[in-house]
Amino acid sequence: MRAKWFDKLVELLLLGISSITILTTLGIVAILLYESFQFFLKVPLKDFLLDTQWTPLFYEKRFGIWPLVAGTFLTSLIAMSISIPFGLFIAIYLSEYSREKTRRILKPLVEILAGVPTVVYGYFALLTVTPFLKTFIPNLSGFNALSAGIVMGIMIIPIISSLSDDAMRAVPNTLREASYALGASKFQTIFNVVIPTAFSGIASSFILGISRALGETMIVAIAAGQKPNLTLNPLEPIETMTAYIVQVSLGDVPHGTLEFSTIFAVGFMLFLMTLFFNLLAYFLRKRSVL
Repeated sequence: MRAKWFDKLVELLLLGISSITILTTLGIVAILLYESFQFFLKVPLKDFLLDTQWTPLFYEKRFGIWPLVAGTFLTSLIAMSISIPFGLFIAIYLSEYSREKTRRILKPLVEILAGVPTVVYGYFALLTVTPFLKTFIPNLSGFNALSAGIVMGIMIIPIISSLSDDAMRAVPNTLREASYALGASKFQTIFNVVIPTAFSGIASSFILGISRALGETMIVAIAAGQKPNLTLNPLEPIETMTAYIVQVSLGDVPHGTLEFSTIFAVGFMLFLMTLFFNLLAYFLRKRSVL
């Protein structure tokens, strides 16, 4: 009897602990919704979605979100163009070519990149990558989307390589052996059997990498500049949605003002974007046959 009550108590305790994350998420969403609603009572939604200038901290205030969205997607696109091929190739080597002893050494070394503080990455982009790129691109701005995107891509490589490696290693060896029995080479087996079979896991790693890039803060705040610029030129300074939130949150903008409430509208837009990609990754994982 006492054991049954103890098990029930443990169950309730674990349920309460699990509910904390759900309640925290609901609290964040509720605050974003409330504060964003207060913002849109003062700023028409059409100005937020259709205007092409973002100057809420200037004398002439404009609230078009697209310069921040463009900067966010530009740096994310550069980051994914670096992290996807490198992460996938690393995963292929770890899963299909490396020996088990080599894999046990290399995989933790690659994953160390994920543990480096992002502020370190930011100053690495500003003080090392940008001067290096200037030797090849003289007109490169001191703050630019290119160096920030490249370093973001390096930071995201462990996410893609680790998840893709796990997905490919989950492919049954019988499928590989069947491919070899039909005369396929190792290269043909990897690209015609292993990767298509593990596609759901690999694709979800790409999407989680995109979500990580969209939400990155310190690298873009330090290296990309804080200029809301509606451009797709990676050589120019830009401002992302997260960088703007950091800029306003530094304390120079008074609480309760329209300027301060803009961070909640921007945050809610960013939340919707990352939620979309996370749900897409979740459904891809659910479709996995492994």
